[in-house]
Amino acid sequence: MSQIAPLEDAVRASKAPAIARAAAVLRLLGKRGTPMGVQAIARELNLVPSTCLYALRALVAEDLVAFDADTKRYALDAGVLTLARAWLRRDQFNDLAQPILDRVAREFGLTTLGVQIFGLDHIIVTAMSQSGQNFQLSTQVGSRFPALVSATGRCIAAFGGYELADLKPRFETLRWDEAPFWDDWCAQVAEARANEVAVDAGHYISGVTVVAAPVWKSGREAGRGPSHALVAIGIGGAPRSELPRLKEALAAAARSLSEQLAG
Repeated sequence: MSQIAPLEDAVRASKAPAIARAAAVLRLLGKRGTPMGVQAIARELNLVPSTCLYALRALVAEDLVAFDADTKRYALDAGVLTLARAWLRRDQFNDLAQPILDRVAREFGLTTLGVQIFGLDHIIVTAMSQSGQNFQLSTQVGSRFPALVSATGRCIAAFGGYELADLKPRFETLRWDEAPFWDDWCAQVAEARANEVAVDAGHYISGVTVVAAPVWKSGREAGRGPSHALVAIGIGGAPRSELPRLKEALAAAARSLSEQLAG
């Protein structure tokens, strides 16, 4: 059901509802990672099958979706890679962030991520690095998460210029393994604002510590919230013994990256 309401909201708000539906189809196929039939796609997105089929045929014509005539199923096609490569070539954040992510991952034995922030809607993983140790968490480039979740969410709340009272309804819809109390979360947001780094100690994923630091692409003087964040993820107590040093290293890296991006 989580797919349905956002799509209905997007279609209602969009001046081009066909594009909103097509984007939802692409996101669903990317998330599932396996071919799907038109009925399954329509059911998942709460679309009329004929409307869904129209969107799929348009995406097939643009080489963004492939159709298997034998199985009658649809999957992402290579045209998506063309768009992704074009975006990656022009995105300075990824080029500058990757060496930082590699260094921090290697030094602390963690998984590190670079994420792009889309206001209060969501964040998307655009870069990642792993230390090579045997047991660690991983995600995929392109993965989407709710904006306010985990340590990155605290950074968004701290520096986005939002009133905490306006954030509470969104906070209450988030899914955590061990949800923090609202007052505790607000205190952690204030701490993130003071230190320019946030920590989620096992709330989002039980037994996992997540540290995040905000990055500004256009400079903080522009008065906008962070455009990106650097994130470090560690399992169990691995990062806790060096948590102060990790927080300092990640915050310093984020400040340096912000200065580079601002030119």
